[in-house]
Amino acid sequence: MLDLQKMRNDIDVIDTQIVKLFEERMKICEDVAQFKIETGKPVFDKSREQEKLESLGGKAHNDFNRCGVQELFEQIMSISRKRQYQLLQENGMEEKTDFVKIEDLKKEHATVVFQGVEGAYSFAAMHTFFGEEIKSFHVDTWKDAMEAIKTGRAEFAVLPIENSTAGIVQDIYDLLTEYDHVIVGEQIIPCEHVLMGLPCTSLSDIRTVYSHPQALMQCREYLEEHRDWQQMEWSNTAAAAKKVADEKDPAQAAIGSRHAAKHFGLTVLEEGIYSNVNNSTRFIIVTREKIYCRDARKISVSYELPHESGSLYNSLSHFIYNGLNMTKIESRPIMERNWEYRFFVDFEGNLSDSAVKNALRGLRSEAQNLRVHGNY
Repeated sequence: MLDLQKMRNDIDVIDTQIVKLFEERMKICEDVAQFKIETGKPVFDKSREQEKLESLGGKAHNDFNRCGVQELFEQIMSISRKRQYQLLQENGMEEKTDFVKIEDLKKEHATVVFQGVEGAYSFAAMHTFFGEEIKSFHVDTWKDAMEAIKTGRAEFAVLPIENSTAGIVQDIYDLLTEYDHVIVGEQIIPCEHVLMGLPCTSLSDIRTVYSHPQALMQCREYLEEHRDWQQMEWSNTAAAAKKVADEKDPAQAAIGSRHAAKHFGLTVLEEGIYSNVNNSTRFIIVTREKIYCRDARKISVSYELPHESGSLYNSLSHFIYNGLNMTKIESRPIMERNWEYRFFVDFEGNLSDSAVKNALRGLRSEAQNLRVHGNY
């Protein structure tokens, strides 16, 4: 009859031996790191590690154990690399960065561009972040805003990147990839949508409702109660309000902010029409200069990965082993490369922190096309 306690004791003995051997291996890896420091050799040698994994897997006695051995040693090698990156950092072998640390953003008298028209939520986000002592102008599209920064017409742009109800604004992530601009701030604005129309309009008059697609989505439960209304997507909520005000058709209404209704002389017909009472939009502040503030505490990066098992886990482990708290991850398809993706990660930290430098060094060595989109 099998003795469970004896088997557990045997496993404890083996585990103790594994820990001892692991620490011996890590000591040798530290010596390897010292050799690489002296010779300038890279920490990561993918072809050698792959050969090693295949060789170790071949020592196992069945297919299940072969996969297990390869997975085990893949993690051991990953841990070893992270320790070597730390030693490189401790020995002053820092990678150069294009980012310049500053004390504070110069907000007063800045020139800021936003998409839409006065009265839009982006307009409110701009003034909440920068205050009133600025020069501002609006453009038709988010791409136009990025172009305004690129050409020097504006110092900063205000762009919506995420809504707590509708999720991410995918086009903004694509524009962050297309342009070499930097996020230097963020501003969260509550989206307290109202239904607005002409002063003479009543609910029974309405035939068509205009708004941005996300605003329509955020008010879907309310709109389902009025299925006879035609929903028309518009460029943004403030532009929808402007259309209703300009065309003076009592059969038209718009969904947007109370601020937009006031700005365009419309009457609030219904309040509290949004499905989520905590509905908010997060805006990012973007500029052309690669700068970050001394007290910045969030970093946004993106990178590409090979279409291989474990590649995403291995990339995220750089945050784990450096004690960095990851707050968000998103993926976007890579154009002209079917079923391959670019990952966007937000995590807590400052570009001056050693842990951040270690994590970025590892990602830069093991992922493809790493970009730091900002520290804010």
